[in-house]
Amino acid sequence: MSENEENNMYFKGRGSQINTTNKFLKNSYTTEHDEVLDEPLLSNEKTQLLFEYPKKIINRVKSPDIYGMYSMNPYQGCEHGCIYCYARNTHEYWGYSAGLDFERKIIAKPEAPKLLEKQLMNKNWIVAPIMFSGNTDCYQPAERKLQITRQMLEVLLKFKHPVSMITKNNLILRDIDILQEMAKLNLVHVMISITSLKDDLRLKMEPRTVTAKNRLKVIEKLNNAGIPSGIMAAPIIPGLNSDEIPQLIEAATNHGAISAGYTIVRLNGSIADIFKDWIHKNFPDRADKVLHHIENMHGGSLSDNRYGKRMRGEGNIAQSINQLFKISVKKYLAGRNKFEFNLDSFVRTDKSGQMNLF
Repeated sequence: MSENEENNMYFKGRGSQINTTNKFLKNSYTTEHDEVLDEPLLSNEKTQLLFEYPKKIINRVKSPDIYGMYSMNPYQGCEHGCIYCYARNTHEYWGYSAGLDFERKIIAKPEAPKLLEKQLMNKNWIVAPIMFSGNTDCYQPAERKLQITRQMLEVLLKFKHPVSMITKNNLILRDIDILQEMAKLNLVHVMISITSLKDDLRLKMEPRTVTAKNRLKVIEKLNNAGIPSGIMAAPIIPGLNSDEIPQLIEAATNHGAISAGYTIVRLNGSIADIFKDWIHKNFPDRADKVLHHIENMHGGSLSDNRYGKRMRGEGNIAQSINQLFKISVKKYLAGRNKFEFNLDSFVRTDKSGQMNLF
C-alpha cells in the first residue's frame, strides 16, 4: 500500500484507527492476501446502538484508589472516541474490540432506572455516594434520545440519594432542573473532564467531544445554578498536555470551579497498541518520546495495575506533574468551599407508596 493510500485510511471522527484483537475470542478476522481485495477489510462503519438487560446497575468499586464508592454505567462503549480511555478494555468482555468497536458499537441499558430503584429499595442498601459514570460517559450522544441518565437522576432525586458525576458533554445542562433540586440538599457533585485547551489537540485525542471552551461554560452554568462543579484534568499525558495544567485549572477557576483533580495516563491491555498506532500517525515527530515518558512513570511499562501508583505514576516526570498540579491548585483554588455529601436525607418508598425516613 502506498503512503497516500495509507493516509486516506485515517478515519476522521474516530479516535482509534484500528480494531485490536479480542483476547477472549479464539477466532478473528485477518487480511492474509490484501493484494487481491477490492477494498480494505477494515471500514469505518456507522455507530450501532445495541441493548443489554443486566440484573443490577450499581457496582461496588473495589479499588483501594477509590475507597468506599459505587458506580453505575447506563452505557458501555463510548462514541466520544477518546484515544486514551481506560474503559476500552471492558468492551472485550462483550465480545468486541477495544479499538473502533468501542466507539461504534454502543451498548445501552434501558432498564437501568428500574434497576436503580430496585436496588435502592433493598432494605440492606447502605447509603453511599454513587459515581455516575465510572466507566463510559453517561452523557454521550445516545443519551440525547434515550434519556436513560435523566431517568436515573429522577430516581436519585426521588430517594434523595447522593451521586457524583463526571462528563465531558454539555448535554448535562439539559438536566440542570433535576441537578439543581439535588444540589439544594448537597446530593450532587459534578466534575467536567477537560484534557486540553488546544482545540487541534482535542480533535485528535477526543474526536467527538465538545470544545474546551464549551466545557468551561458548562462549569460556569452549573455553579451559577448552585450545582458544585470542578475540573478533572485527565489524563495527563507527558509531552502532549502536561504543560497545560496551570492554564486548565486557572480557566476552570475563572468559570467557577470549586475543585480539581487529575490522573496520569496508563495504557493497559489493548489500549497500548491503540495509542501507539494513534500517536505515530498523529505525532510522528514526538511519538517515541511521549511513549518513553509514559513508561518512565510506570516502572518501565506502558501499563500499570499497581494500586496507589497506577493513577499518579512514579519517578521524576510523575513527581514534576504532581508538584505542578499542587502549585496550580494552591494558586487558583485556595479558599474555595470544600464539598461534602449529605448522607442523611435518604428516603425509601414502602409498599403502600409512602416515603419513610431511612
